[in-house]
Amino acid sequence: MALAGAFRAASHDSLRGRLRQLSGNKSALETASGKLVEVRGDEPTTGVLNDRRLAGQDLELIGERKSTDLFLVDPIHTKAMFVHKDGKRYFITYWCDICSIRTYTPGKCWCCQEETRIDLRERLEP
Repeated sequence: MALAGAFRAASHDSLRGRLRQLSGNKSALETASGKLVEVRGDEPTTGVLNDRRLAGQDLELIGERKSTDLFLVDPIHTKAMFVHKDGKRYFITYWCDICSIRTYTPGKCWCCQEETRIDLRERLEP
């Protein structure tokens, strides 16, 4: 099958730390040791990492460590970003209170065009 090799297997590295948003739409996690590790991902993932409402949050990212200074987050559809809060692990989602539409990256609701709010979920299901 020609498409089989086109899909990258999910990585199993993880990185945890405080989200730091740097200049130029770059983001990093500050690890417990104080080291900044730049984090990158696909466009929707980058949208989450640049969401100012998540600045300073304790995040866990699943992906691939490319070097000691760079971590690539798995694509948004793999649900690879979590907030740790009050001893619990939450999946990051966004919710429109008007249209009851859930998305996985910040921005305006595609229906009513109102800004979505962060809706941390303990489970991955909507």
